[in-house]
Amino acid sequence: MKAMTFDARHEFAWQEVPDPVRQDDEVLIEVHAAAVNRADLMQKDGCYASPSGWPQWCGLEVSGVVLETPRGSRFRPGDAVCALLGGGGYSEKVIVPSGMVTPIPSGLSMVEAASLPEVWSTAYLNLHVEAGGLKPGDVFYVSAGASGVGLAAIQLAKRMGAEVLATVGSPEKAAFVKRLGADHVVDHRTDDVLKVIGAHPPTVALDCVGGPLMGAAFRNMVFGGRWIMIATLGGAETAIDLETVWRKRLRLIGSTLRSRTPDEKAAILRALEAQIWPLFSERKLVSNIHAVFPIQQVNDAHGILRRNENIGKVVLTLRS
Repeated sequence: MKAMTFDARHEFAWQEVPDPVRQDDEVLIEVHAAAVNRADLMQKDGCYASPSGWPQWCGLEVSGVVLETPRGSRFRPGDAVCALLGGGGYSEKVIVPSGMVTPIPSGLSMVEAASLPEVWSTAYLNLHVEAGGLKPGDVFYVSAGASGVGLAAIQLAKRMGAEVLATVGSPEKAAFVKRLGADHVVDHRTDDVLKVIGAHPPTVALDCVGGPLMGAAFRNMVFGGRWIMIATLGGAETAIDLETVWRKRLRLIGSTLRSRTPDEKAAILRALEAQIWPLFSERKLVSNIHAVFPIQQVNDAHGILRRNENIGKVVLTLRS
């Protein structure tokens, strides 16, 4: 089979690799589409390798058709599925632990389905598990609100009854997340983010930016607030007033999805299949597809994320 691996200069190369060999309790999938995530950019840059046991090239979520299944599997060859991976999705075939495979929500295309597993698992994990849930009256703050994770988190938080505050990087992104339900939208390039956060103290924050702003904003959390860090795109260092931490009983939580066990990821996907996928079929939730490229144009796809142009997801296709 072919995969989008790396050459000696760590540039993308569409080349032959050995076919994956399925083990017990694994599903073999013919990949039709693979979504692009910021973790893929980090892996391309050589600073975020796949976990042990996964192919050492990019791709955290795919959609496709089942080719082989374990004995007694709920899936059958020919089933349309999407899957959460530890890596290796930029390829013609993947093998995935059975629990990390889920049916495509009824009515969705392969492109739409490829955009779901990673970002919705991330949003569900952090709002339901790490944060312990949201309720009416809570204020939820999310940075990069127009990213794939941001759009998922906004919709999920609104369905949980929270007031939503989101930061974005352009007027076009601001307009989109407002239509999606965000109550307060701040353009971090032109607006005073700290002023808005001070006026709407968060109960829960989902932050992929970090940097100096994080520490300044952290002190504005409500009593018992939970600040969840999932990346540090704005810098890995900040200053936190520790007295505020214990006086307000604040919690700073570090969270990643990629390093979790297959069983942990399977539990999240079961919850999504039961609670979230039907809402996509009913078109009550959206996964906005910003752009679609054939796999051979992977550099163009990555370029959109590197320039922070995307509203929602960028998807690579391998088959029509």
